Amino acid sequence: MSEMLTSFSSSLILIYQEFLSSLPFWAQNFINLFFISIVIVIYAIFIWNFYRWVAKKDILKLNLKKYNKTQHPFFIKFLAGLFYFIEYLVILPLVVFVWFFMFTFFLMLLTDIPLQTLLVISATIIVAIRMTAYYREDLSKDLAKLLPFTLLGVSITQTGTFSFTKIISQIFTIPEFFNHIIVYLLFIMIIEFILRAIEFIFIASGIYEEKEEEKVKTE
Repeated sequence: MSEMLTSFSSSLILIYQEFLSSLPFWAQNFINLFFISIVIVIYAIFIWNFYRWVAKKDILKLNLKKYNKTQHPFFIKFLAGLFYFIEYLVILPLVVFVWFFMFTFFLMLLTDIPLQTLLVISATIIVAIRMTAYYREDLSKDLAKLLPFTLLGVSITQTGTFSFTKIISQIFTIPEFFNHIIVYLLFIMIIEFILRAIEFIFIASGIYEEKEEEKVKTE
């Protein structure tokens, strides 16, 4: 499968290069710059629309506990724990992982960083954003916006980083990402579980009240 994708990628790049070579030099530059600009704009729109969302402590706010209609004390606690587990320790990490995938995908297009290194960078940034969201969402939002745009700025200033042929070849390396998907999904789920557990301990011990924390955030 990988050999077939590599062959198809090489053929597509060859066709594109032959097409470019038939054009005047100014037209070649124009087409390359146009495609690269499109990728940057899409990346910027993605970050701008989603950085506030991924930086929230409670992203989903599904409020599954409203479906807990039982009157039995045992089942009230059991279903409350089950709904909490489903919403915050299963669904939420999966949603964060989608953001992680999209972020990694754009970095693959915009940089020459090897995939393994890129996955570590992306996972580190996402985890840092999630951790700070439990401390202060404003700080988390700053990280979620600053770090991706900083990486974009670095990639733009690197000589020879951008070329449409490189973007094509990077797209066809996406299947390699799925070879490592389980490791990073589990990593994100474990981190989210630890953060929720720490928050639960803090609230149970009275170190801080959740309502007071929300009040501070709105001030």
